[in-house]
Amino acid sequence: MKDLAVLQGSVEPGEARFAIAMSRFNGFIVERLLDGALQALLRQGANRDNVRIVQAPGAWELPLAARMLAQRHDVDAVIALGAVIRGETAHFEHVAGECIRGLGQVMNETGKPVTLGVLTVESVEQAEARSCPSDNKGAEAALAALEMVSLQGRIEAS
Repeated sequence: MKDLAVLQGSVEPGEARFAIAMSRFNGFIVERLLDGALQALLRQGANRDNVRIVQAPGAWELPLAARMLAQRHDVDAVIALGAVIRGETAHFEHVAGECIRGLGQVMNETGKPVTLGVLTVESVEQAEARSCPSDNKGAEAALAALEMVSLQGRIEAS
């Protein structure tokens, strides 16, 4: 393996343009994910003017919002942020599963990175733990978007 060339992305943004599709439902958690994503992008040197934020009503609607953004020529990657918290009915399974499946489908059909910052958790406490400054899944999704844009460029150039 050591003598094989390995392409890998970096988290340097260059002039990459990002769209954040976020859910308003469970907004008290999603706002924390958004803060983490924005801080991660800006900390790596992303231009604030190259970040667009779009709000969808809930996680169910995120795949369509992500598709609309991914189809734009001025968006290099979409960062999807949301929180689906289990309740007393089967609603959780349907919304969480379709949201994640739909986001993957958008990425595969458009050829643009769509990163997953959608929490699917059992409780508010779990959501809070995954959206705190020290362990923020929104920040992780932003860093993955940076890396995938870079990797895509390197693959296309090789």
